[in-house]
Amino acid sequence: SGTVARRAARPVEELAEAAGRLGTGDPRPVGRRYGVAELDQVADGLDSAARRVTSLLTADRELAIDASHQLRTPLTALSMRLEEMIASADEPEVVREEGTAALHQAERLADVVTQLLSPGRRAAGSAALISVDKIVLQQITEWAPAFRRAGRKIVLVGESRLQAWVTPGGLAQVIATLLDNALMHGKGTVTIRRTQAERSVVIEVEDEGDGVPAELVSRIFERSVSGRPEGTGLGLALARTMAAADGGRIVLARRKPPVFVVFLPTNPPGDRDRGKTRAGPA
Repeated sequence: SGTVARRAARPVEELAEAAGRLGTGDPRPVGRRYGVAELDQVADGLDSAARRVTSLLTADRELAIDASHQLRTPLTALSMRLEEMIASADEPEVVREEGTAALHQAERLADVVTQLLSPGRRAAGSAALISVDKIVLQQITEWAPAFRRAGRKIVLVGESRLQAWVTPGGLAQVIATLLDNALMHGKGTVTIRRTQAERSVVIEVEDEGDGVPAELVSRIFERSVSGRPEGTGLGLALARTMAAADGGRIVLARRKPPVFVVFLPTNPPGDRDRGKTRAGPA
């Protein structure tokens, strides 16, 4: 009878261990059933809880990775501003100009943090009809020093005074990602072209480099896909997510030389669900 009692106790001990593991954040499932209805019910419940914990941990990890990447871009731009200030210490006008730009960048950094800490606010929609030029010129100003140091430049062409229904911070992040991408992977002049399509504002970003390797073309917007060994592969994936959050989209239109195209909606969010007013190429 002692042996029978020990055999009956073992499943209970295993379930208790699994529950203990779950409590410490190790969501390994029980993975066994015992042919006893009550015990199997407990095992089912623990496995279901383990799946939920795994899902939450994955989401948390992705948020942390996304947050660190979103913060990296404005921090890089802020660092560039401060470097320019230090280099121009004996030119008060330049220091004042760079200091003002650094302050604006710090404010945008604070906005990014606010967005990250309250994702519900973004989901609720903070899109507005904004000047596309204002955001694009802002980003060109911020990235110009880095391109100058690399002996390269950014050129803006196309139609001006275009407006789109987007979240300013989201669009800034998308443009910053494409410029960062062109700086890291591309060559020569970067051309930003703006055009008005029927239901979209279209922004093309191209450089004179070798473009996207053929084997990466179909996966370039996936997480963890990068064209360089040290790359995180998060930038373009995040840019696509942020464009989509505003009802827009981003595509690779040409592999070499590379052309990335961003479509931004020109209709307010409520109008896009009616009939054919979806964002996209005309």
